Amino acid sequence: MYMANPLSDNKPNTPPEKGLLARIRTASTALSRAERQVAEFLLQKPHDALEMSIRVLAQACDVSEPTVARFAQSMGFDGFKTFKLAFAKSLATGIPFLHLDVNQADHVRDVLPKVFDRTIAALMEARNNANTATFEAAVSLLARARRIECYGLGYSGALAIDAQLKFFRFGIPTTVFCDAHLQAQSATLLNSDCVVVAFSRTGRTRDLIDSVQLAKQAGAKILVLCASGGPLAELADVHIGVDVEEDPDIYTPMTSRLAHLTYIDALAVAVTLLRGPAAIDMLERAKASISEKRLVPKIG
Repeated sequence: MYMANPLSDNKPNTPPEKGLLARIRTASTALSRAERQVAEFLLQKPHDALEMSIRVLAQACDVSEPTVARFAQSMGFDGFKTFKLAFAKSLATGIPFLHLDVNQADHVRDVLPKVFDRTIAALMEARNNANTATFEAAVSLLARARRIECYGLGYSGALAIDAQLKFFRFGIPTTVFCDAHLQAQSATLLNSDCVVVAFSRTGRTRDLIDSVQLAKQAGAKILVLCASGGPLAELADVHIGVDVEEDPDIYTPMTSRLAHLTYIDALAVAVTLLRGPAAIDMLERAKASISEKRLVPKIG
């Protein structure tokens, strides 16, 4: 039986197996020292732990069996058996490497595989959490637009620029604004034929929220790609939740940025397919227009 836990960001009715490694990592700082030893072992050797009884796991962590049971309860479960079942399901979803963060004890040679593994895991997590109905609604919104404006600030500005570079090839007038003042001015000039695509990691950037509110008041449709639960998401006509675990206090956004970029690519492909042969022809003409700008490799 799953029980609500104040250490978890998940609501009580959220399936316990979802992102359990990420939950353990997030909650570990609030655990007792002995329970933290259990958490660290699970994060370092998750697959080994699957084969262990509570007694063997306690010995491996150098703690008592009651400590392991208390750890399971701290994570929101009524006992070790239910925790272990959820833990096994979490690993089976294809998200086994969320614990592989780079730390100061690592050698340089460890960095590349860890960053690759974390990126792959984050993209798999985003894929597994993707909502097909929401994605289709976003595609329909973009395909019907007479004008598209892409908004982002800071690191999310790079996402907005990438979206503009992909979406203008639909044959729909598409612009990008990465400055809050320009966003606000342009937003007031929009109408119901326009779609604003707003990018944010947290969905809580005040200037971006203000710009999107102005666009909404002007009648524009709003497509938002950001983490769930924030005020920016609440403004959206369509919200694509990009919920990727990372620590922005240590690193600039990395894995969440890649998940955003993947969504942009998927939207670009899907809108092109929905708009039919004319859109594909436009892409071919755009590609042909730059073919002569490339150097032809010499043969022999």
